[in-house]
Amino acid sequence: MFNFKTFDWEGLLIDAGVKALEIIGILIAFVIVKKIGRKVLDRTFLNMSKRKNISEGRALTLHRLAENILSYSLIFILAASLFNAFGLPVASLIAGAGVVGLAIGFGAQGLVSDVVTGFFLLLEKQLDVNDYVTIGNIDGVVEAVGLRTTQLRSFDGTLNYIPNRDILTVRNHSRGSMRALVDIGIAYDEDIDHAIEVTQAVCDQMAGENPVIVEGPNVIGVQALGASDVVLRVIAKTENGEQWAVEREIRKAIKAAFDENGIEIPYPHQVMVHKNEENLGKSRGNE
Repeated sequence: MFNFKTFDWEGLLIDAGVKALEIIGILIAFVIVKKIGRKVLDRTFLNMSKRKNISEGRALTLHRLAENILSYSLIFILAASLFNAFGLPVASLIAGAGVVGLAIGFGAQGLVSDVVTGFFLLLEKQLDVNDYVTIGNIDGVVEAVGLRTTQLRSFDGTLNYIPNRDILTVRNHSRGSMRALVDIGIAYDEDIDHAIEVTQAVCDQMAGENPVIVEGPNVIGVQALGASDVVLRVIAKTENGEQWAVEREIRKAIKAAFDENGIEIPYPHQVMVHKNEENLGKSRGNE
């Protein structure tokens, strides 16, 4: 029978204190090693970027992935150390995890698929951090590519977490030069050749002033005959991510040039017919 008075409470408190100190030491070591590991990774990938033997986006992608692997590894070591501190054999834990893993293997197929797909996304360089991509019906800028998920920031600020197994098609808009496309309408009464000449003059001026334009801009001609306008199309090749700004500048410059040359850009008109009482009375009298 347990004897409350003769029980070695002092020894129990000492053992509990030692265990507590051991656990605190493990946690402190975990935090310190994690910080040191992240600093080492930051310095390593910074040096890689400076040597320019790897693109900035690729360096950021591998950096995030390395941080991910480091965190998982340290968490596993932390769990093993805590089990060991409580007197639980790590070897038995791993063996038990193997048995449990067999039991839940079918349920973990999604996780395995995530890891395998993420591995091939990185191996084939389908996308990198800071790339503008479209995955399924979601488009945005890649913020991280992990072993389980890919993080995509939409232009409205939404951060999307996409499981790698759901990535079936990747449309990468950040590889090579991009195309700026501008359609602008003129009235049917305008001289098309003159409008094209004025538009091309604007394009030539922009080509000499804007360094992000790689090729063009050029007027390719009449694109469509609309209900109330003749649509002219202008195309140009630009550096990655600059196509939207170039399109805005082209529209602004063409509008100013059309105003200066008296070329009408059609817009909806409303015509109001007002009949005064005098004319209305005459028309009734004639009836």
